[in-house]
Amino acid sequence: MSNKKSYEEINKKIKEGKAVIVSADEVLDIIAEKGITEAAKYVDVVTTATFGPMCSTGAFLNFGHADPPIRMTSVTLNDVPAYAGLAAVDAYIGATETSISKGIHYGGAHVICDLIDRKEVRLQASSPGTDCYPRKSIDTCITLDDINEAYLYNPRNAYQNYSAAINTSDLPLHTYMGILKSNMGNVHYCTSGQLSPLINDPYYRTIGIGTKIFLAGAQGFVSWMGTQFCSGRSRRENGLPDAPGGTLAVSGDLRSMSTEFIQPAVFEDYGISMFVGIGIPIPILDAEMMSNVSITDRDIFTNIEDYSVKRRDKPSLGTVSYEELRSGFVEIQGKKIPTAPITSLHKSRQIAELLKQQIKNGDFEITKPVAQFPLTNTLNTLEIKRKGDA
Repeated sequence: MSNKKSYEEINKKIKEGKAVIVSADEVLDIIAEKGITEAAKYVDVVTTATFGPMCSTGAFLNFGHADPPIRMTSVTLNDVPAYAGLAAVDAYIGATETSISKGIHYGGAHVICDLIDRKEVRLQASSPGTDCYPRKSIDTCITLDDINEAYLYNPRNAYQNYSAAINTSDLPLHTYMGILKSNMGNVHYCTSGQLSPLINDPYYRTIGIGTKIFLAGAQGFVSWMGTQFCSGRSRRENGLPDAPGGTLAVSGDLRSMSTEFIQPAVFEDYGISMFVGIGIPIPILDAEMMSNVSITDRDIFTNIEDYSVKRRDKPSLGTVSYEELRSGFVEIQGKKIPTAPITSLHKSRQIAELLKQQIKNGDFEITKPVAQFPLTNTLNTLEIKRKGDA
């Protein structure tokens, strides 16, 4: 048997019911038994997944035209502002946007889930009125079935090796990483470790623009590299960036999604986010890909950053492995500190298993990226300048 496989060969085996498809957890036992080279010949697809809060989430909506028509310049959905600086009846509702009347207790993430659940949502819009769009206001109720296009477009999801968080100050901190207790009282971390998509494809060989993915219960796509994509980080021997690296922009049809795999999150005294379920199949094209997916939690190291330092660059108190984080405690400066994930490993495993079954059943085809991501991207920072200094 050849040591290399093409996308076409793998999809042919899937159609014939001969493909071997396992999750990123399950493949580890196969590698332990067969070794990398033989495991690469034996396994065709490895499923990866994550289910964690991803603030950079939102949905484009087209409401259709009223009679007389209106060019919406201000839009709220259930009293949550949506961005209307688009065409006449298009809007973008961001997950973190908060309700005018309820604050952080209800927001864009809740609106998106209400739409997915086919609940009625109140649409209010206003306009100065034009000759071609004479109506100046509208107040109505919509459901997902009433409107035209409705698709999730998330500019930044599935961060690769995001840093863990701690707080060395005397006061608790309310953050997007949850409540960080004072005096190093806890460590919070995210990503699903050895099950995380970009951890298993560190150089983005099979995950690129056009890759088909499981997105919140639907079949979606990787649309672009995500914002803050920083592939140019220094990397460890196993290829993983030693700080937050790649990200994904993803999109998918809201109508095919389920709130079982996308849910609002409210972080106390911080704001709203959204749990998003993403699953990505990784075709095992050769031994190198098998080597990539052989990574375990003990091989993944992340920094623990001090969120009490109110600066852009937060100091690292050390580096720990995901095996240590998952043990429930890490030791920092001689102190044993409890750890907790904000990504659900249970849900991530459920998505990886569901994706595996969809592929086995022939309901999910493996796709080759139409374009690869760059490997040298770095991040710019925002500096305060006077006009003309640039």
